[in-house]
Amino acid sequence: MKKIQFFKVLMLALFVSLGVVGFAQHGEEHQPAEHAEKHEAGKHEEEFNLAEEALAHIANANAIHVFGDFYIPLPAILYAPGHGWSFFMTSKFDAHHHGNGEKAIDHYVMKHGVIHRIADESFPYGEVAIDGFAHGKIEKDGKEKDVAYAVVNGKQYLLDEKSTLDGGMLGGGKTSYMDFSLSKGAFTMLLVLLLAFWLFRAVAKGYERNKGKAPSGVQSLLEPVILFIRDEVAIPFIGKDKYERYFPFLLTLFFFILGLNLIGQFPLAGNVTGNFSFTMVLAIITALYVNFSGNKNYWEHVLWMPGVPSVLKVLILTPVEILGVFIKPFTLMLRLFANIAAGHIVLVAFVGLIFIFGHSGQSMAGAGAGTVMAFLLSMFMMAVELLVAFVQAFVFTLLAAAYFGAATEEAHH
Repeated sequence: MKKIQFFKVLMLALFVSLGVVGFAQHGEEHQPAEHAEKHEAGKHEEEFNLAEEALAHIANANAIHVFGDFYIPLPAILYAPGHGWSFFMTSKFDAHHHGNGEKAIDHYVMKHGVIHRIADESFPYGEVAIDGFAHGKIEKDGKEKDVAYAVVNGKQYLLDEKSTLDGGMLGGGKTSYMDFSLSKGAFTMLLVLLLAFWLFRAVAKGYERNKGKAPSGVQSLLEPVILFIRDEVAIPFIGKDKYERYFPFLLTLFFFILGLNLIGQFPLAGNVTGNFSFTMVLAIITALYVNFSGNKNYWEHVLWMPGVPSVLKVLILTPVEILGVFIKPFTLMLRLFANIAAGHIVLVAFVGLIFIFGHSGQSMAGAGAGTVMAFLLSMFMMAVELLVAFVQAFVFTLLAAAYFGAATEEAHH
């Protein structure tokens, strides 16, 4: 009985600490952004922009914000054709308020924690002090486009498009450089992989040590979860005779997504599963594994269903089934991304109540009321996010198992 009570108190303390830590994380990082535009009266400070702060929060930065102007630097690995490679730590940018660097290094600058390159070749190389950043609009391909500038001695230098893997083919814009830097998201993934390796290594040693005995320690914590995935997900959807081939992959999916979801609740961690690129890669890997595992019966039902008139196959069923091959990974990708990203955005929105009610510091009473509301709502949202972390890991694994089952199902006559 005492053990049960202790466990309840421990879980309550963990929940409260998660809520407080999460509130601190979402509250301290996002203050009103400061830009380099100046008026005759002096420096102009923009009003709090909730949408901008929410999007900045889920962005994948090149430095880890701790508090105030203190950032943990990450390696910058950059390449520009004709100029070669650049290797340095992002601390060289001297990032301060809102992740804006005060120095340019070899044409590279840090804006809102993300590395950009100055497109103007007349800009000097080496270390150059910058005044800040400005925003504007330019006409490109017949459309008005928002752009950013680095400001040096009152002169504005256009920043290049952010480096993208597709080279601009999907609308991201063609870039003059390639960015291989370690981002906060990549750092978080590596951290989760190391923690998972340590955890499951401890479980493996536990099985060797307790051979023939009841599990203990972390082994007893993970074994019910593993058995649940096996008995309630893998076997029912794939079959008792075929599930073992896909079981390691399903376990990897579940624990990797769950680990990233949970670590994303803590300060300093990256928003990995709320990143569209990550969920897309995860969905593509799953889709490729599913379709390469497909047997004759699976592809027959996708391309040319037996017992169905040819006219219906050509005009309706075959196009719909082929479309379904691509829709399945798209739903996997979108569901995980949308649920996790939405949780982070809502938390920032709740914290934004402090600035909205306080009129960006003009009303202390309003800021106090907003703080109380933000704290209570953030605590509630942290509890929801904790639940969503488990649910989304389970749903992704469940749907993957269902797709494997459909791809390997034998024909029934």
